[in-house]
Amino acid sequence: MTTDLQYLAYTALLTASLWIVYIAAQVMTNGLLAPQNYADPKPRPVPLWGQRANRAHINAVESFAPFAALILIAQVAGKADATTAFCAIAFFWLRLAHAIVYWIGLPYIRTLVFTLGWIVVVVLFLQVVR
Repeated sequence: MTTDLQYLAYTALLTASLWIVYIAAQVMTNGLLAPQNYADPKPRPVPLWGQRANRAHINAVESFAPFAALILIAQVAGKADATTAFCAIAFFWLRLAHAIVYWIGLPYIRTLVFTLGWIVVVVLFLQVVR
């Protein structure tokens, strides 16, 4: 497996796991779900860090699709190279950093890390279309 695909898999697992912090906030704040919680989908209140964890997960899901598409296009088109491998590695670590920074509420660093992740996606795009 190429480095690109390996880090795509790591990023998929990371993205699929980020909900756990939000659920931990739910359980710590409100206890386990009761039968009425299954019937009423209204979110139960959580502390700000839990809300940020939920937003970090949603943001990761939104960012994953373009990244995954470009990695897969690079593989199929035969354009995977050292640059796409670097981008795949960087994207994974930037998404992990973004989640952590979002959870603890560091405003400017969060924006910087997010922007760097977006730049990685742009570089992947340029590698694919050139």
